[in-house]
Amino acid sequence: QQRRSIRKFSRDGLVLADVSQLLWAAQGITSRQAYRTAPSAGALYPLELYIVAGNVKGLSPGVYHYRPAKHDLILVASGDRRKPLASTALRQSWVRSAPAVLVITGVYQRTMTKYSQRGRRYVHMEVGHAAQNVYLQATARDLRTVMVGAFYDNPVQELLSLPADHEPLGLMPIGRRR
Repeated sequence: QQRRSIRKFSRDGLVLADVSQLLWAAQGITSRQAYRTAPSAGALYPLELYIVAGNVKGLSPGVYHYRPAKHDLILVASGDRRKPLASTALRQSWVRSAPAVLVITGVYQRTMTKYSQRGRRYVHMEVGHAAQNVYLQATARDLRTVMVGAFYDNPVQELLSLPADHEPLGLMPIGRRR
């Protein structure tokens, strides 16, 4: 009932525990069979998550890749990338002002190997499932977010040093209520 898309964030930063919980909500492991929090066609899990940290206590500014199997983050690129990321997102100020931005990417080939061209549709459905989990978990933690789909794919990929097959599909700025 409380879930909303919010584009205004306070200047307060996040804590690593909040970021950790949101990443888990999107793609965390929930069973011994390595099933995850969001459904995936054929349990192929084509989504890869990145966090662009700018103001997160316990996390230096940079771009981090989330690894569900270990529930950890690997530094991909150092430095605060929020301002240039906002530029690639048609200058949407909330991308710049949020303490962190969750970037959902897809590796289409993982799903298309089994489902051919229809696999692209399944990847897009999975993004929606993962994003809704983030929305709900953010709301439960008194955080706010919004799904941003307007951005230039290649510049985002280059800016964040993403692998060629990790195609950006959505940005979710995350912050506290203003």
